[in-house]
Amino acid sequence: MEINLLELWSSMGLPIRGVVILLTIQAVACVAVVFDRLLLLAQASRRANAVAVALQPAMESAHYDKALLAMTQAKPNHLTQYLEVGLRTFLTERNADQDALRSGELARRALGRKGDAISRDLYRGMNVLASTGSTAPFIGLLGTVLGIINAFKVIAATGSGGIGTIGASIGEALVVTGYGLMVAIPAVLIFNWLSGKIANYEAGLVNAGGELVDRLETGHRAPATGRSLAQSDRARVQAAAATEQ
Repeated sequence: MEINLLELWSSMGLPIRGVVILLTIQAVACVAVVFDRLLLLAQASRRANAVAVALQPAMESAHYDKALLAMTQAKPNHLTQYLEVGLRTFLTERNADQDALRSGELARRALGRKGDAISRDLYRGMNVLASTGSTAPFIGLLGTVLGIINAFKVIAATGSGGIGTIGASIGEALVVTGYGLMVAIPAVLIFNWLSGKIANYEAGLVNAGGELVDRLETGHRAPATGRSLAQSDRARVQAAAATEQ
């Protein structure tokens, strides 16, 4: 069965057209959010990889002033923003004669607050996908209800209830429901997939922050894992890049 969308559009009433326009706006907004988040994650991973390489010598030699300078000179990225807060807090407290454990605890709290801010930035716009996935089917159903109401109006006006009389109205009503499902289902699937990618990225940042605090609390020695902070970050970034490919 061939469906002529232009013919359906021309036969739709104004309320149903409003429903179709609303669903289209939701679909376009979802596409924009997906491209924006994917671009952000790709750019952040690439920059984090470059920063990890630049920070490795300074971190391994415990030259934290040089590490802070490298972080401030690097292109804006979540990794440097996150680690800079923890490292700067720790050094400030140590200069104020706080012991290493107390300074490490304060650094960990600062990292937690910064992590919350980064998380909000990473998930910006994701509510559009979630809202579309949950509301689009009902908006499409609203279009169906309006179409059926229009069909009853046609019956009342013509005095006939044959399929030839109301078939067009019922058809356009069902098409709107299908359109709502076509918008909602991809939105839900992409939301779950993208949320997983963001969660993995966040986990890498949290682990990097934890390794930084461990290094600082243990007297500037490497963590028990035997891997440098920069090496760990670079491995995570490369693994994330391989997953994306």
